[in-house]
Amino acid sequence: MNARRWLGVTALVAALGAGGWYGYDRWHGRTAMAPTEQKADIKTALDDEPVQTDITTVDVSGGVDPSFGATPMKDRVAVLGLLNKRNGTSRDITLKPGAATRIGDVVVRLRACERTAPWEQQPYTGAFVQVDVQGSDKQFRRIFSGWLYKERPGLNVVLHPIYDVWVKSCAMTFPEGGPNSVSGGSASGEATPSSKAKKSPADSGAADDAPVTPAIASPSNAT
Repeated sequence: MNARRWLGVTALVAALGAGGWYGYDRWHGRTAMAPTEQKADIKTALDDEPVQTDITTVDVSGGVDPSFGATPMKDRVAVLGLLNKRNGTSRDITLKPGAATRIGDVVVRLRACERTAPWEQQPYTGAFVQVDVQGSDKQFRRIFSGWLYKERPGLNVVLHPIYDVWVKSCAMTFPEGGPNSVSGGSASGEATPSSKAKKSPADSGAADDAPVTPAIASPSNAT
């Protein structure tokens, strides 16, 4: 009985020793075979690109205003058409940006007008217009606020069962020198003219979306 117990203990010890040695040998082998971490020298197609040596940085913070000679926004004059579809009456409304006129129960306000320069490929005449109409409760509500274009009337339409408004013209001048009024600067670092023209209400967010109070609207100067 004791001999059998002794043989069992001896076999267990031998098995544990063999397992421990096998594990140590595997760990030591992996450590020895582990590759040394190195940074790979990888080249791409960009490495073969020639170095650009003709790049010059120029200052564009100052200089002559390229908008010199253009009509300031406040001095431009737009002519809008107004149609009353109920009685078929149409009339012209002449306004400067910021002015409004009331005709019956409709108020038309001009926020801005713009026209592409003669040297531009696509001719556009646009106006940022806001239209308020008085309802049966005597309250004025805004039915339209946005840009209208003479050459592309389908881009933006005043959707109202009675009134329709469209752009007819925008009187303004353009910068002196035409398309060559702004240069790309010089290699010596000469300042390039920078534009200081004021943004239109559509870009600057200056347009007021609240309905216009009719009491401050000027009388109609329709023809």
